[in-house]
Amino acid sequence: MNTRTDPESASASAGVEIAPAVRRHLDDLIDRRPLLASMADHLVCAFAVLDRCVRADRTIYLCGNGGSAADSEHIAAELVKGFESKRPLGPEQRTALEAAGLAPELIAKMQSPIAAVPLTGFTALRTAVANDTDPTLEFAQLAYALVREGDVLVAISTSGASANVIHAARAALARGGRVVAMTGERDSELSGLAEVTLRSPTTRTLEVQEYHLPMYHTLALMLETSLFGGAETVS
Repeated sequence: MNTRTDPESASASAGVEIAPAVRRHLDDLIDRRPLLASMADHLVCAFAVLDRCVRADRTIYLCGNGGSAADSEHIAAELVKGFESKRPLGPEQRTALEAAGLAPELIAKMQSPIAAVPLTGFTALRTAVANDTDPTLEFAQLAYALVREGDVLVAISTSGASANVIHAARAALARGGRVVAMTGERDSELSGLAEVTLRSPTTRTLEVQEYHLPMYHTLALMLETSLFGGAETVS
């Protein structure tokens, strides 16, 4: 299991170097949302965890409840296809798709992905777990089945106390995964499990979610720029 960093430390991002083109997304976030300046180091640390995961050809998993379930799906959507970049396929990717028989005109429309799976899907499995075993294990059963060493679980809970999200974090850690949490400003059981926690500067649920969105949009932009660089911008 990985050693957890201190998510409250101002030096959490010490030793993490990011390119200027990547950092500009973070600078833009702080300009637009000054109250998130306290999360700058934590965002750098979360970016480093996610970037390492993707470069190792591992998978990002996500879970949450209610609005945080919608955020899980939203984040995956920004990662699996182009966000602000068209992410053109590389030669090897195109060759593999050609060999698989995909039509050239469709290959031209495909984009380089970041593997991200929201555990909020899997309706049949989750309802079976809720009915047959324990509803609070719906995400944990999936995390234990899918997460492998080097994968990352992005665990979202506005309170940090959602039992099914906490159980999922423990299952992911048991599999050798890493956990990035998104919560409100209070210490919580979930933040205690996470390698790094991105905290909204409030405890009111709707406001916590309002701050989560610009943070995860920024992370998606940072990852896209880091991995796909100067791809043509989507109009």
